[in-house]
Amino acid sequence: MDIAGMLNSPRYDDLLLTEAGVALDRALFPLLVRIDALGPLGVTELAEQVGRDHSTVSRQVAKLESLGFVRREGVAGDQRVRAAVVTDAGRQVAQVLAAARNRLFARLLADWSAADRAALTRLNGRLAGAMHRLGAEALAEATSRDRGRNA
Repeated sequence: MDIAGMLNSPRYDDLLLTEAGVALDRALFPLLVRIDALGPLGVTELAEQVGRDHSTVSRQVAKLESLGFVRREGVAGDQRVRAAVVTDAGRQVAQVLAAARNRLFARLLADWSAADRAALTRLNGRLAGAMHRLGAEALAEATSRDRGRNA
């Protein structure tokens, strides 16, 4: 199995939640982590980011809200949109999850040489940069196509 497959597997999610000591539905924590990292997010934007449909994400954000991990606020300029904002309790859970993820990776890499860890870090950064550029290009292309249709 490849790295992306492992990181997206329910088993890894359960392992991470167990390591963190967090009792949270595994469908919810990726949403919480993204809201914490990226700031206020509307449901549509969040759904696009995690590859889920709008109605599912809306229910999941409502669950996070009922748990006290996010709150919804109006967005300046468009009062129809209510963005999810992480609360202090939600930020604390996101930090615990990040620390658990770091501990798991430290265990995975414990027997790697310093040179191998440095190479992994460098190459991972390079891959992430290339992925970011590809995503930006795809967004620019889609925006250009949409403008052409609406002209």
